[in-house]
Amino acid sequence: MVSITRSLRSASLTLLAALLFALGATCVRAGSIEPVQGQLNPTDEGYVLSARFDIDLGARLEEALARGVTLAFNLEFAITRKRWYWFDEQIASRSIDHRLAYNALTQQYRLSTNGLHTSHATLAEALRALGDVGGLVVAEKSAVKPGSTYSAELRLSLDKSQLPKPLQLDALANKSWQVDAKTLRWQFAPGVVGR
Repeated sequence: MVSITRSLRSASLTLLAALLFALGATCVRAGSIEPVQGQLNPTDEGYVLSARFDIDLGARLEEALARGVTLAFNLEFAITRKRWYWFDEQIASRSIDHRLAYNALTQQYRLSTNGLHTSHATLAEALRALGDVGGLVVAEKSAVKPGSTYSAELRLSLDKSQLPKPLQLDALANKSWQVDAKTLRWQFAPGVVGR
């Protein structure tokens, strides 16, 4: 009788340990990409976007990056104008792909954008560089008319379709692979730009 009780107690403790391990594995924090600011400035070349994002990949994606998985991000920007008689008019849009990788040999993070590469000593530096957008021409001056009101929309997100196939499946089912990407929206009405 004593051995049955010990066996049950041992099985119960093993089951409890397995449950705690499973809960610990699923409680890994998810990531987020939060837009902090975005603005458009008129220049001679056109309207230039400046923006900043706070990026937290989450523990699971940081681990995957450290093990050699390249992460792809997509920056999307659009300017629209509301029309009462039809769908909103698309004035301008821009999409830029970024790739972030870790090189174990050099122990540096590499950020690639449109064929240009930068190296960073730490993940924090690389994420700061990814989250800072400056000097990006998004619309011609003639596309935006003074006196009209426009809506701007900006989003930086993880492109899960670029993950290796086994990780794509895990990313669908496991919240620790999720990166919550928020969209920044704002209204602007340009004045007459000086000549």
